[in-house]
Amino acid sequence: MELKNDRLLRALARQPVDRTPVWMMRQAGRYLPEYREVRGHAGSFMDLCRNQDLACEVTLQPLERFPLDAAILFSDILTIPDAMGLGLYFETGEGPKFRKPVRTAADVDALAVPDAERDLDYVMRAVSTIRRELNGRVPLIGFSGSPWTLATYMVEGASSKDFRHVKTMLYDAPDAMHRLLDMLAHAVTDYLNAQIRAGAQAVQIFDTWGGALSTPAYLEFSLRYMEQIVAGLIREHEGRRVPVILFTKNGGQWLEDIAAAGSDAVGLDWTTELSSARARVGHRVALQGNLDPNVLFARPAAIRAEVARTLDSFGPGPGHVFNLGHGINQFTDPDHVTAFMEALHDLSPAYHRNIPHD
Repeated sequence: MELKNDRLLRALARQPVDRTPVWMMRQAGRYLPEYREVRGHAGSFMDLCRNQDLACEVTLQPLERFPLDAAILFSDILTIPDAMGLGLYFETGEGPKFRKPVRTAADVDALAVPDAERDLDYVMRAVSTIRRELNGRVPLIGFSGSPWTLATYMVEGASSKDFRHVKTMLYDAPDAMHRLLDMLAHAVTDYLNAQIRAGAQAVQIFDTWGGALSTPAYLEFSLRYMEQIVAGLIREHEGRRVPVILFTKNGGQWLEDIAAAGSDAVGLDWTTELSSARARVGHRVALQGNLDPNVLFARPAAIRAEVARTLDSFGPGPGHVFNLGHGINQFTDPDHVTAFMEALHDLSPAYHRNIPHD
């Protein structure tokens, strides 16, 4: 099936485009009233994720409102630990929790790597359904959490502010932590490859909590395992390269190391300036970033000014994917997202003029 808009894939390959492509983390979500309506009918959040037709519906909802350059699978990063039998559930207002946290070496040794095709088949059904319904409109992004980020939830048993339990295991029982992370790296590799076979045309690894580590711990316990995953991924499918994006929240200080890990692009949050990042990595990888999502609470004129500043920071030329920090706030007015999209569409072509493209 011919891809009608391949702007995202071209930018990730650092090829010329006519304007800067854009997609948004948490692209489908609670800021959209139509999402809230479907979520209300679905039952639980995981019921929504497990229903391929509803997952497809909410994945496509943002594309009906905004001229985005990619769809991203509607799912959750904790599907892998859930498939490991840890008892994932969601408390209203408190986020995800596990009934059986992993706290000891014996707990780690009792785990088994899930089979993505069998144990996470609902995700693959959603991917294939979304891909079919997109009908070549834009590419589909698949994703997973990083091993370290998954481990934080599995060991803490929930979200955490201080990561006390998982860091205790890291320092007191590093061998057990490495066994857990290696297991998760194999699981993530299998999971992302299954998504690619099902129809994902690009994949992103979300290392949400890598920035909570010291530099030596990040390199040993987070980046090492993402590099292992990248090395094991399907990189060509359906006659096209399948680009890989690595995103470590609050990880700008390790940009050079992340850029050397084998991915096609590095995602940045708004704490890393694009001009500095581009100077540091040159042409080794594309860069994805990096508007602070809270800008979207401001007036349209202020939104436009910040879009212009971000485009100026990257400068002219290929290799930039515009993105919103770490996701749209649930209280964002969709009209402000429209103002953001209009500003980007108005302003970004100037940065790609006089650069030949097909």
